[in-house]
Amino acid sequence: MKVLVTVKRVIDYHVRVRVRADGSDVDLGNVKMAANPFCEIAVEEAVRMKEKGWVSEIVAVSIGSTEASEQLRAALALGADRAILVESSEPAEPLTVAHLLAALCEREHPELVLMGKQSIDTDHNQAGQMLAALNGWPQATFASAIERDGDELLVTREVDGGLRTQGLTPPAVITTDLRLNEPRFASLPNIMKARQKPLETLTPDELGVTFEQHVRLLGVTEPPARKAGIRVADVDELVDKLKNEAKVIS
Repeated sequence: MKVLVTVKRVIDYHVRVRVRADGSDVDLGNVKMAANPFCEIAVEEAVRMKEKGWVSEIVAVSIGSTEASEQLRAALALGADRAILVESSEPAEPLTVAHLLAALCEREHPELVLMGKQSIDTDHNQAGQMLAALNGWPQATFASAIERDGDELLVTREVDGGLRTQGLTPPAVITTDLRLNEPRFASLPNIMKARQKPLETLTPDELGVTFEQHVRLLGVTEPPARKAGIRVADVDELVDKLKNEAKVIS
């Protein structure tokens, strides 16, 4: 089984995000970038599937600028066999991402697409569902466990009411949640080997996809600063302030 796994370049989640002075967008100047944490989980799951003998080839895919090759090399160091960068300087909306991945599915013929459930920069949680719809494939979102039963994949999903197990027959799309696994660290020898693994660069035009913008960013602002808390002398004073000042109780 061939697996296509997506890797998005985002601001490292340890970094405090800054807003540009003009409020037009987030400031990316001199900011550490990394792979989206949910994408790292997807890569780790693909590698574990290969170690179990379920998967014959892992193809890591990223859509973005040339710098995204850094995150693809990291995926190769973790165990992906080859990588594809769809290079574009334009921001890709979820629907565009889905169309590009659908075109890659036609080109690569994977039996499974593993994706992070969402990226930590835009938090859309849409591309995986859209890809499944475009391909006409079954899907399982928010996966916290993946098992195999013959030709069927049993996916445990985290839903509002608890856990739900869903059976999928590949080809299929699965999006990963936090509790699916804990990504490993790449060893130095594997980092060196990753430099020799193939990384192909394509353009949206080569895949027959045109970038269309359906959403316009109007502005970005810092969240309001929280006011400092106060100490109260006793429970009666606390209740009085909650009732008369905060007005959160009656």
